[in-house]
Amino acid sequence: MKEKLEEIRKNALEDLKKGVDKAEIENLRVKYLGKKGELTQILRGMGSLSAEERPAIGKIANEIRQNLENLINEAGNKIKDAEKEKKLKSEVIDISMPGKKRNIGHRHPTDLTLKAIEDIFMDMGFVIEEGPEVEYDKYNFEMLNIPKNHPARGEQDTFYINDNIVLRTQTSPVQVRTMLNQKPPIKMISPGKVYRSDAADATHSPIFYQVEGLVVDKGITFSDLKGTLEMYTKKMYGENVKTKFRPHHFPFTEPSAEMDVTCFACGGKGCKVCKGEGWIELLGCGMVHPDVLRNAGIDPEVYSGFAFGFGLDRMVMLKYGIDDIRQLYESDMRFLKQF
Repeated sequence: MKEKLEEIRKNALEDLKKGVDKAEIENLRVKYLGKKGELTQILRGMGSLSAEERPAIGKIANEIRQNLENLINEAGNKIKDAEKEKKLKSEVIDISMPGKKRNIGHRHPTDLTLKAIEDIFMDMGFVIEEGPEVEYDKYNFEMLNIPKNHPARGEQDTFYINDNIVLRTQTSPVQVRTMLNQKPPIKMISPGKVYRSDAADATHSPIFYQVEGLVVDKGITFSDLKGTLEMYTKKMYGENVKTKFRPHHFPFTEPSAEMDVTCFACGGKGCKVCKGEGWIELLGCGMVHPDVLRNAGIDPEVYSGFAFGFGLDRMVMLKYGIDDIRQLYESDMRFLKQF
């Protein structure tokens, strides 16, 4: 058995000299040291030896095993080092070449405008409230004084999930939820995404953004509403901007009005932007309807309030002179890089 062991050592050393890649090295490991390897088979036959022979043969076998393991590992490491060296030489980086310039993103014009709006209202003491975009009919319509048979529901062209759940058509449900969860005084704005079944064109989109505001407290009047909105427009568009209020009708406010501002393009003289009128419709507003207060558990004999709402996209278009709302949603970098 001793002669057999020495023969295995000799053959293994000769084979290692021939090994040129990782696969061949691994094959040699299996051939001599694997479960069915030549050296392993010798070790399994140790039981047939006499008690006197076993220690001596065992010592030689273990020395040969250790020797072969070291040589195989050493050969494998040499091959890895050679491959690594070859790879490094083939992947040399020319540090004298100019690097690739990274495009750094920036904020979207819609986000820039919303941030400016939020800052103005927060400076006036408003807080920002949020709510779900998938909303119950109850909060989106009924509690806002818009019952199921009200014609305003047809005008809204709502996306219905089912009979009781809709994609919200305005952020007014956030006002309702705020009144249900908080006691007056309330002073909040609710910016967010809304949905209406409009065909996409230069001024309409089935998905757009709204900002609505609500103030509820004792002694709130229409004068407070006018003063708040006039302060907002002057901070947003400049001290020279003038406002005017026209009577209108909204189911959730009484009295209701629409607010116009002098055209930003011509200063009120008349141009193609304002269609020669000198004024641009900016938002809708009014005093919170007593029924809306009652629906939210607020006594209209004690408290009053005002609400307003406007399309954020329209504000963006007016602020930056954009004439097509679709440009805000198409992710065209040629357009967005201007901001």
